[in-house]
Parts: sequence; structure tokens; C-alpha cells
Amino acid sequence: MIVKLTRLLLLLIVLAAPVLADEAEGVSYTLNTGDHVQITVFEEPDLSIEAVLDDTGAISFPLLGETKVRGLTPRELETAITEGLRGRFLINPRVNVAIREYRPFFVRGEVANPGGFPFKPGLTLEKAVSIAGGFTSRASRSEFYIMSDDAPEGDSGKGRPAQLTSRIRPGDVINIEQSFF
Repeated sequence: MIVKLTRLLLLLIVLAAPVLADEAEGVSYTLNTGDHVQITVFEEPDLSIEAVLDDTGAISFPLLGETKVRGLTPRELETAITEGLRGRFLINPRVNVAIREYRPFFVRGEVANPGGFPFKPGLTLEKAVSIAGGFTSRASRSEFYIMSDDAPEGDSGKGRPAQLTSRIRPGDVINIEQSFF
């Protein structure tokens, strides 16, 4: 029994590590178009769903209808659904939101295979370039930029300067510049 509990605890720690690392950096993951979420309402299988956020950043949830979720953290979505169900439909709903699949990230510029790729927690710019087939012979090894979903309006379109060790988030667009030499 103790061995099973220890294994379960270790599994939970391993699964939560990327989330804990982001929270330690002061960053909370917010949902956006393309994220695939699983919403579980305990002891209510008819209310448990899997959904992909559409272009408007919404999902269709049983009893609550179209629900805007873009910009919410998974925990905030749990709270919103819990409060939406409480009283009118359920006495004490227990809701869990899990991200089944993150939205992709994109690499463009001087890499062998530019395009979109599935996001995995713990991704750095260096790993993203590797996933995209590595640098081309004309690629700059020091000039990289990242554009994020949360970039301010009126951004130059180039993004923020980055290093090979910079963390990549779902939906980021990485631009690898051309070298002058």
C-alpha cells in the first residue's frame, strides 16, 4: 500500500514539474485557440468532455453552452465551470481541467524545416531549432526572436530578442535570422 502511494506521489510530481517550473518563474499558463482540454466533472460522466478551443477562444460545455475560455488559466476555468454548475444544476460540483494537448509552436527563418510543431513542456529555443531540423548554413547563431500570443498590440512583428536557452511557450513563433557572414 505504501509503495503504491509513493509511486503515485512520484508520478504526480513528475507530471506537475513543468507547471511548477512555470509558476516558479511567475508565469501562469493561459488557454488559447488550439489548446485541447479535458474537463472532468467527478461523478457526472455526462458533463465530462474533451474540447479544442476554437478560433474565438471558446468551447461548448453541457448545460452552460458556449463558454469563453481564452486567457483563463486551467484553474480559473475550473472555478468558472464549478460556479456555473453550482446551485442550478449540482449541489457541490468537483471539476478538474487538464490540458491534453498544447497548441503548436512555430519556427520560421533559417532552419532546415520551418513550420509548426507539437509543443512539449520544458522546450527551449535550442530544442525547438533541433526539432525543426537545425540551423541552415546561412543562419545567425546569435540573432533569434520570439513572438508570443500575448505580445502587445503594435509590436514591431519581430518579437523579443532571445537566447538558445530561452523557454518556448505554446503558440510562440520563433524567428531565426540570417547571418551577415
